[in-house]
Amino acid sequence: MNLTQKLLAFTLLGAEWVLWLLIFLSVISLAIAIERGLYYFSLRADFAGLADDLRKMLLDHRFAEARKRVDSEKGLEAEVARAGLTDAERGADAVEAAMLGAKARVKLRLERNLAFLGTLGSNAPFIGLFGTVLGIIKAFRDLAANQSGGIAIVMAGISEALVATAVGLLVAIPAVVFFNFYNRQVRGISSHIDAVMQVILAALRAESAHHDGGADESKGKSRVKAAEAT
Repeated sequence: MNLTQKLLAFTLLGAEWVLWLLIFLSVISLAIAIERGLYYFSLRADFAGLADDLRKMLLDHRFAEARKRVDSEKGLEAEVARAGLTDAERGADAVEAAMLGAKARVKLRLERNLAFLGTLGSNAPFIGLFGTVLGIIKAFRDLAANQSGGIAIVMAGISEALVATAVGLLVAIPAVVFFNFYNRQVRGISSHIDAVMQVILAALRAESAHHDGGADESKGKSRVKAAEAT
């Protein structure tokens, strides 16, 4: 048996196993979509209120209250802010490094399993088309084996084969919709995290600039006094 005959024997299995594969992938896709939807819903928080409260507390040097505020708040914005405020006394650079590390960890959780939805949405139509091609090959093979049946055998086989393409599209369309919708959620939460980070860093850097300015002023007065004394 040559290679062509071996491949032909495989194609004669028809499109039914492709349909079962698509159904299996659609179940996984639906499970991921539900899990991601519940996860993003659980992250809903008062982002605007958190950012405003942190700005006021940090400008007033109330670091302990700021930590309590983020401890009482749910959401990934508060989680990243918590990581930064832990190192608030070490300066803005240390806070920024801590928050960037926390943001990277958070982003991994946000994007978990989204690649599966995107991959399925892109490839499910091709899987369905593959099943259709297998079904057409089988239909023509059946016609060759039973020519008395005429065109009716081919048309019946082709109509059954086209089901695979339809199912492939049926699986792909919801996967693409969920993938795009959840990517928008990820971008929205990421922008909120960036905004909270900027609020914290701006307040800390303003505080640092204030202290540096006061120190320079004190040094200037000391030099004036020393000059007058001489």
